[in-house]
Amino acid sequence: MRGRFITFEGGEGGGKSTQARRLAAHLAARGIPVLLTREPGGAPGAEAIRQVLLGGQGLDPVAEAMLLFAGRREHLVQTIRPALAAGMWVLCDRFADSTLAYQVHGLGMKRATFDTLAALALEGTKPDLTLILDLPERDGMARAMARGVAADRYERLDAAFHARVRAGFLQLARDEPARCAVIDAGLPLDQVADAVAATVAARLA
Repeated sequence: MRGRFITFEGGEGGGKSTQARRLAAHLAARGIPVLLTREPGGAPGAEAIRQVLLGGQGLDPVAEAMLLFAGRREHLVQTIRPALAAGMWVLCDRFADSTLAYQVHGLGMKRATFDTLAALALEGTKPDLTLILDLPERDGMARAMARGVAADRYERLDAAFHARVRAGFLQLARDEPARCAVIDAGLPLDQVADAVAATVAARLA
């Protein structure tokens, strides 16, 4: 039986990695086999691309999106599809919706370019459920800066960029309500985890 594919999306500082780990533990405790992964990355070639994307100066948005989808294709073929075929639930910290929010809404790339790259790389693959951890961009950036690690290149972009990214994710939730659920990431961690678990139970029972 095919596993389920759940993605965690949202702007900086929303707690995606934390909540993905907590959901993984929640599902594993109930006997569900889980694979926890991330983007950019999730496969050897994709991890190499991650270093290029997050470490240096910004690329042209189309070039950046092409690299993201190259890594995503490797991730899909090498990691995600085999795990789903084996009956595992795959929890992914970011997927294609991040490229839509960051490169299209945030950086101004044409939506048609995104759609073309997505069709080529993903061949119709979409998550069963996308959890959008929503937080006002100012609060999210304050959390991100408080981590005590060097800011990546996206975190160094201005407040207007992060506002556009947030608006992009919220627009996605309105456009695809059957797939997407918005979670208030400003709540205490335990309450966010409870909301995530309840949403998964309701949508993917």
